[in-house]
Amino acid sequence: MKLHGYLWVLGSLFCLGACERSNKETPHLSDNGGRIIAPYGSWLSPLSANEVFEQADNVAELQSVDGAIYFSEADGDRQGQVGIKRLDKKGNITDVVPPSFNVKSTVHEYGGAAFLGIGQSLFATKAQDQLFYRFAPNQPPLPLTPNGTRHADCIAYPKGSRIICVREDHRQPGEPKASLVTINLNFAGEGDTFVSGHDFISSPAISPDNSQLAWITWEHPYMPWDSSILWLGDLDRKGQLHNIRQVNTPTDSSVTQPLFSPDGQLYVVSDISNWWNIYRVTAQNTLAPVLSKKAEFAVADWHLGNHNYAFESETTIIASYMLGSQAALIRLHLDSGLTESLAVDFGEITQVIRGEDAVYFVGAKATPEKGIYKVIGRGTELVYTPSLPKLDPNYISRAKNITFKTGVNQQAYGYFYGPVNPNYTAPHDTRPPLIVMLHGGPTARASLAYRSDIQFWTSRGFAVLDVNFRGSSGFGRAYRQSIYGKWGQADVEDAVNAARYLVDKGWVDGQKLAIRGVSAGGLTVMSSLAFYDVFQAGVSYAGISDFEQLAKSTHKFETGYLDQLIGPYANNQARYRELSPLYHLEGLNEPLLIFQGLRDQIVPPQQSRKIYEALKVRGVPTAYIAYQDEPHGGWKPEHRAAGLETELAFYGQVFNFIPAGKLATLVLDNAAALKPPVLKGHPRATRGY
Repeated sequence: MKLHGYLWVLGSLFCLGACERSNKETPHLSDNGGRIIAPYGSWLSPLSANEVFEQADNVAELQSVDGAIYFSEADGDRQGQVGIKRLDKKGNITDVVPPSFNVKSTVHEYGGAAFLGIGQSLFATKAQDQLFYRFAPNQPPLPLTPNGTRHADCIAYPKGSRIICVREDHRQPGEPKASLVTINLNFAGEGDTFVSGHDFISSPAISPDNSQLAWITWEHPYMPWDSSILWLGDLDRKGQLHNIRQVNTPTDSSVTQPLFSPDGQLYVVSDISNWWNIYRVTAQNTLAPVLSKKAEFAVADWHLGNHNYAFESETTIIASYMLGSQAALIRLHLDSGLTESLAVDFGEITQVIRGEDAVYFVGAKATPEKGIYKVIGRGTELVYTPSLPKLDPNYISRAKNITFKTGVNQQAYGYFYGPVNPNYTAPHDTRPPLIVMLHGGPTARASLAYRSDIQFWTSRGFAVLDVNFRGSSGFGRAYRQSIYGKWGQADVEDAVNAARYLVDKGWVDGQKLAIRGVSAGGLTVMSSLAFYDVFQAGVSYAGISDFEQLAKSTHKFETGYLDQLIGPYANNQARYRELSPLYHLEGLNEPLLIFQGLRDQIVPPQQSRKIYEALKVRGVPTAYIAYQDEPHGGWKPEHRAAGLETELAFYGQVFNFIPAGKLATLVLDNAAALKPPVLKGHPRATRGY
């Protein structure tokens, strides 16, 4: 794709011109090493905003089908539309479903596991209409499911030529209904219901001899990582499900990723020990530990189809895990309990599956290297890489793990990236500006996998901190739940204390601290500015600002999430307002840049406009940038790239430096109120809650 211009929504609330900036200062050469001496933030980078988001493909899900590996790939040249490709034993790549079809399920809103391969046919959900289609040789795609239904997480069931799928039925008023259904491979129809009566259903798995079916359920108000149940049923010769029983696990634990071994034993991942470890289901319907390790062999199931382990043989498992910042791959010998390390040089490992000849997975490193890997002996081999951004390794900043004190005798974690550019050095005795980044969720997590958007900043002379605040996954159940009852408080404390930690270390300039976030991260941005005097600038992308509104309008999957994160709304209305930055804008005096999609159903545009108007009236430097036809997530690459450039211009104005290169001019309301940043007292000063 080509960026032909910025698609701004212009109105009375903001103005963003397309005028070209020119540098007022000419950097001069250093006497030491020939580097250019220039202020942090003003360095010229080889990585443009367009290159951060354009022409980068992304491999998501893997499946083994008849000796080949099928995988979904988002096409960077087609705005991230998803197609299906086939990788054969010789390394040949074939397009099976074109990206224009756009394979994507929205079961549970976040989707996942949107396709299934069986023999010469492939079955996939189309993003536009959410129907489940059959792709067969020399035939047009055939929709198999009724309008108003969504399907995902499907598995093959040879008896009766059927597929077993998770269905979410939106045809009736009220909450969509969840069920496990069987769908005929050859013609459209309603299908038959296998399992129903639960708020949520996921992860069907069938035994090798087709005699047993396993699946997972959970109920409101819990999320799947809070309290979920593993079920097992017997399949008779006619394909009917009988003898349904629940596997005994504590109610305050979660289960995920059920998988049958080649000899028919059922395995699962559970956090009953605080850590997501692998267990075997016993004949007494209890869980027996396979490997006890203070590490996470699963991820929070925000979407369907996660796979962290696979059977290499009847006696060996290949598994990936996170241990703090480290993503690792191991071979587990079931007969002896011994493990072998296969890889520790990845920032992220996903989609571990069994192929016909080996175990495969999707891996991402701290460098741009990413793709499909194959386990060979005691090592791994890259067998396919998508189109990726290119950046000279000399410009790549490597993360440093940090642990800092926060809360009450607690700690949180982060990845610190210092500025790196071989062509520049900063003036003597200066420190870089800091950008604190916040993931969404809030139960997602930061990882060490390469991110072009981080390198965009570090190659320009910024320091970046990617925070795993309390509530992040990857550090055990207790840490994941340490945000419960404290969302809007614990995450904010952690962001603030992380910045203070880096200032105290002398790594960053305490007068040039910025914080940016998307959605839930945007909430942390605004709360940090409203309740603390630490950051001098904030950038919110579709940031949540009103917990009350969120509680009343969220979709089914997250209906009970706020009950855990804050408390049931009916009994905590005052607390919801107390934590919502929308109702505490009198404390928000620092410059704030707001981005908003006008089709956002999670954060209504009028909410962001209200914040913008209030700050504008109070004389706070601010700007509101809106994008037509953009929902809450998944913005078009050109809008995301334009956002980065606008953000850079914003920091230039607030922190009083001139960014290098050609940028659109950001017209900031109340820009006259800007002044060279002066710290408001000691960085530990706080208004608090």
